[in-house]
Amino acid sequence: MPASSGTVPVPPFTLDRSSPVPLYFQVAQHLEHAIIDGTIPPGTLFHNEIQLADELGLSRPTMRRAMQHLVDKGLIVRRRGIGTRVVQPKVRRQLELTSLYEDLSASGQKPTTELLSFGTAEADEDVAARLGVTVGSLVARLDRLRSANERPIARMTNYLPERFADLDPDVLADQGLYQVLRTRGVVLHSATQTIGARTATAAESRQLGEPRGAALLTMQRTAYDDHGAAVEYGTHVYAASRYSFEIDLLTP
Repeated sequence: MPASSGTVPVPPFTLDRSSPVPLYFQVAQHLEHAIIDGTIPPGTLFHNEIQLADELGLSRPTMRRAMQHLVDKGLIVRRRGIGTRVVQPKVRRQLELTSLYEDLSASGQKPTTELLSFGTAEADEDVAARLGVTVGSLVARLDRLRSANERPIARMTNYLPERFADLDPDVLADQGLYQVLRTRGVVLHSATQTIGARTATAAESRQLGEPRGAALLTMQRTAYDDHGAAVEYGTHVYAASRYSFEIDLLTP
């Protein structure tokens, strides 16, 4: 959805003043959902907090707290002399054994995929070690550009054992890789994953719509089936301005 530069009030909804959920949080959640689903597109300017508070029958401190909640989540920015503007929602992904396509679909981000290439390649030392094959043996290689809400978010390269070289390219463009593997009878069981960061190359900047030298998140993952065999090695880069990983930590 194209960005908007207009000034808008809060989309209509009903506050539940008898609910134990604080009023500021009800407002913040309503606006968060409207931003994520595109009802309020990136670039939209909100009325000032006094007007918004009046529209909803709230106190100014309550309205300010609701807007600060959205600032803290990276959904809006405040600029002196300009106002409060909606920015592109950042995708927050929990570290689980799921594909990016599945995570984007589950969060309402409308994923699309551009299949850049698919074929076979000779395994170098790194790929061979990850997949448990000999150096120089043929493996399937898959290169894709994944978008969320029509904006590029990740450049993904995946290597698979040669037996998967006959996967249907059209299906790979329409579904997540793990979903495709499951249809082949693969039972995903575990994975090892490394997360890092670096700056974008010129080619990556063009593909992801980011400035040259922009920050990228990197991820390398090797996924294993229920027999302990490696079935996929992925090396991905993500636009850090629109993407982050979430980790849940538990006490031992």
